Amino acid sequence: MSNVALEMKGISKAFGAVQALDNVDFELRRGEVMALLGENGAGKSTLVKVLAGLHVPETGSIKIDGKPFNLGTTQLSHAAGIAVAEQELSVIGTLSAAENIFLGGVPFSGPWTRKRLAEKAKPYLEAVGLGHLDSSVPVERLAVAERQLIEIARLLATNARILILDEPTAALNDSDIERVKALVTKLAREGHSIIYVTHRLGEVFEIADRITTLRGGRSNPPENVSDMTLAKVIERMIGRPLEEMFPPRASGFGEAALDLRNVTTKALPLMQNLKVRAGEIVGLAGQVGSGTESLLRAIAGADIVETGSISVDGRRLPKAHKLSTAMKYGIGYCSSDRKLDGVFADLAVSTNMVAPSMRQVTPRFIVNRRRIRDLTGRISGQMAIDPKRAEYRVGALSGGNQQKVALGKWLGISPRVLLVAEPTRGVDVGARAEIYGHLRRLADEGMAIVFSSSDIDEVHGLADTIITMYRGRQVRTVKPADVGNHDLLRDITHPEEEVA
Repeated sequence: MSNVALEMKGISKAFGAVQALDNVDFELRRGEVMALLGENGAGKSTLVKVLAGLHVPETGSIKIDGKPFNLGTTQLSHAAGIAVAEQELSVIGTLSAAENIFLGGVPFSGPWTRKRLAEKAKPYLEAVGLGHLDSSVPVERLAVAERQLIEIARLLATNARILILDEPTAALNDSDIERVKALVTKLAREGHSIIYVTHRLGEVFEIADRITTLRGGRSNPPENVSDMTLAKVIERMIGRPLEEMFPPRASGFGEAALDLRNVTTKALPLMQNLKVRAGEIVGLAGQVGSGTESLLRAIAGADIVETGSISVDGRRLPKAHKLSTAMKYGIGYCSSDRKLDGVFADLAVSTNMVAPSMRQVTPRFIVNRRRIRDLTGRISGQMAIDPKRAEYRVGALSGGNQQKVALGKWLGISPRVLLVAEPTRGVDVGARAEIYGHLRRLADEGMAIVFSSSDIDEVHGLADTIITMYRGRQVRTVKPADVGNHDLLRDITHPEEEVA
């Protein structure tokens, strides 16, 4: 009997003039973790949607366990034993964990009593390491990692043999990522075949057996992880060697551009002190909930400052300042959630680019089209965004280009200080390197930059100065050359083992 669980041959799919998949081959073995990698726009999402029954390919064949299958609908896909956990969580917050597990047509006969539902859900919760959980608790009260595990538990409840996990760790911190990786390894060991889609390439070498890369809608033959290096994977993805992910650090800095003294907020009851010089990039390293993003929100005026002072170039901001006040003092703030408050996804690139600079482009409250065009063109040039896309809807762009719009829109106010939360979340490797380069260039031009990230590699590689945080307190301030990734991880997960 063949060991191949899934075989796709010559799969092609076009959307108008765009060839999303071009004669793609893909193979998945039983009990295997296959990493599916590629830049945004490479065809990964389209391939996943073909398997989910959401797209019908124009050419090609699909076999499951050696038998031809037509996956033209989601019902046929489910019948074939395929289940997908999308990057955007689909759990319903107001429903319980047990109720979420049995959504989506999972067979369940008899009365839907809370007790019976909990009993039926228990083995699936135990399978994902949540056997201790009270399954009657609304999912909205759970941590993000627990919601992600419930999403996977729901897949198991369908008796699926082929699981597709699309960016399952994108919004998780390091310790929660370990839980998901351990679960993936366990499920493969139990015989499930797993397609693992991720931008976190380090995870691939820890849990995957083989790698399939897509580029420009075409597939490369699968390769054993043991035969690959990070450099080789990146080259397969972008079609060229990526010599350096992170740009060179600055050799010197100017005077203090941002100065925080004894700042507290409701979310940060412990006093926060921070000084950032012109041309310096400061990285705040911490898990979700550590206080790193709350510190950025305090500076930006998104959270009310209760005590202490914040100054930009020696000018003290008013107490309890707001976002609009921070902008007037030269502070730009890019949050971690592009969709919520980073960009206007349904509006044009040009509209997004000028949003913080409306006074410049609407003199006397009259929209000046030429000024909008000129400012959009200037920012697009600075952020390497194709000016021909000025009237594209931002939501139609790749994740990397959306993030460049979210960052670039602040350049219109010529900020003295730029605050960026999770600068490359959901962004592919090629766009990551590009964004790092843009941030370094802005710093070299004299801007003071503070970013928060739960990605240790990102903090260590980009920052000139690192501040580690744990449960609202700053653990230590250190130079990248004086610390290793394992030290940073210890700081942000269990600093009770005090550093010297």
